Amino acid sequence: MQTKLTKLLGIRYPIIQGGMAWIADASLASAVSNAGGLGIISAMNANADWVREEIRKCRAMTDRPFGVNIMLMSPYVEEVAKVVAEERVPVVTTGAGNPSRFVKDWKAAGIIILPVVASTALAKMVERAGVDAVIAEGGESGGHVGDLTTMALVPQVVDAIDLPVVAAGGIGDGRGLVASLALGACGVQMGTRFLVAKECTVSPEYKKKVLAAKDISTMVTGRRLGHPVRAIKTAYTNAYAKLEADSNYPDEELEQFGVGSLRKAAKEGDAEHGCFLAGQIAGMVRCEQTASEMIEEIMAQAEQMMEGVRWER
Repeated sequence: MQTKLTKLLGIRYPIIQGGMAWIADASLASAVSNAGGLGIISAMNANADWVREEIRKCRAMTDRPFGVNIMLMSPYVEEVAKVVAEERVPVVTTGAGNPSRFVKDWKAAGIIILPVVASTALAKMVERAGVDAVIAEGGESGGHVGDLTTMALVPQVVDAIDLPVVAAGGIGDGRGLVASLALGACGVQMGTRFLVAKECTVSPEYKKKVLAAKDISTMVTGRRLGHPVRAIKTAYTNAYAKLEADSNYPDEELEQFGVGSLRKAAKEGDAEHGCFLAGQIAGMVRCEQTASEMIEEIMAQAEQMMEGVRWER
């Protein structure tokens, strides 16, 4: 399936793997890239040395395009931005902010830039800055979320800018891919589906929670602090929600309550103190597979649905 996204990135299938903090490393990214999608390494809050090492590991594991996701709120963002330019990473995706100040240097290094946006305003802003495409992510996604749903956000972003648009949030199979194309997107980004990839090094407990999830198994917390996140309901998220609803509980202590919770889930499988980020499609994820098996299944389903249907992608 050739779309504007596959042509832009030089990949076989219009599927990007989400940049999930503490989860998306060289192992997962290389597996997705080898399977024909675009694998992503998450720079999260890591320093430049860690990111450089993962980039070089990924290069040793695949000869296909891959990318790095940079969280713009990271305290190491400046040095990580330099590392991806020095390493000439093929693609950079960004989250939690506006990457405009880095665009010139990244473009000079030949990097393709795809910011994640949750509104048409930010989409227009990054278009003016000179990025190559945008990822319009709805609130169904896991991790940091915006207010708009994917169904409402994607077509509005498509109408607002002249760049290729990738749909994200609530997409986990071929049906989601076809629906995204119908909304005007030229590809999709998926995170939750890849949590249970055999090449994903997340804790076994994390995978168990995703596989056990139902349609109503996720919730959003953190709105009070201005950075809402979606995660699987656990004793931890229930405790956080209770504190968040208590107006007498200080914001500073609420912020501290969340520190390190994702790492505890992803690396330690701590079900009591860990925050297991996942999107609303977790209830659709039913088995552990290789990244290649996932992508082949998604594409086979999409192609079957599109038989007899033709539109400009």
